[in-house]
Amino acid sequence: MPLSGVKVVLIDDSNTIRRSGEIFLSQAGCSVVLAEDGFDGLSKVVDIHPDIIFVDVMMPRLDGYQTCALIKNNPQFKNIPVVMLTSKDTLFDRARGKLVGSDQYLIKPFNKKSLIESVIMHTQERTEEREHGY
Repeated sequence: MPLSGVKVVLIDDSNTIRRSGEIFLSQAGCSVVLAEDGFDGLSKVVDIHPDIIFVDVMMPRLDGYQTCALIKNNPQFKNIPVVMLTSKDTLFDRARGKLVGSDQYLIKPFNKKSLIESVIMHTQERTEEREHGY
């Protein structure tokens, strides 16, 4: 299990996206916590201090940009990588994601390979730092 012990919060209002993400990440060894909107997601982030967060852009009540901004503006969580999940891939959307501090943009529907590669890219450095005590 290459990603054993990596804690992931996946925030998406689509049950299908949550379930497929959970299956892909769990198969790779991740510990996955699901949330169906930004408010639910923020409480899960506070509870488990994940290694990486995936957040859908388009959600009711608190959208992905607002959720990402709240995470990145909190000193306790600002260093956690946030990957935006979206079916909208325009320059404007990417720029808006960067403005709120997102670390990556992943286009839906994602596949297992792109999801796992994203986790590896954003967590390997941090895992190595922990192992070496940096």
